[in-house]
Amino acid sequence: MAISQAMVTSFKKALLDGEMDFSSNTSQSFKIALFTNSASLNAATTAYSTSNEVSGTNYTAGGNTLALTGTNASYPATSGTTAFLSFRSTTWANATITARGAVIYKSGGGDPAIAVLDFGADKTATAGNFTINFPVSAAGSAIIRIA
Repeated sequence: MAISQAMVTSFKKALLDGEMDFSSNTSQSFKIALFTNSASLNAATTAYSTSNEVSGTNYTAGGNTLALTGTNASYPATSGTTAFLSFRSTTWANATITARGAVIYKSGGGDPAIAVLDFGADKTATAGNFTINFPVSAAGSAIIRIA
């Protein structure tokens, strides 16, 4: 099994179909779930699944809800020919878990995937904080960029 970082193909289609709205539809919730090194996640991933999701102290299936770095009115943002957005850091406090990667997804409506994150190696927290720090929200670094 392997995890390959990617903005998933089904997300790109959902954007063109108008199924994803990061700015005006505040009823949409975006989440991040953690996965073990046994997961097979890549650009073909279409939705969140519990298969090979991590388990452990202070981790709940489905993961954490994500917040945009700005207000819904200010994101997505643009710079030059790039549209972008990023999320605030998220933490599982006092957790004991090991994860190799993650899936960002829209909660509800089939839980469609947005992106797969590959941590490059197993990352572990033992009775401590497991934090994902997202990159700065800018055209060249935001976690979601369309150029």
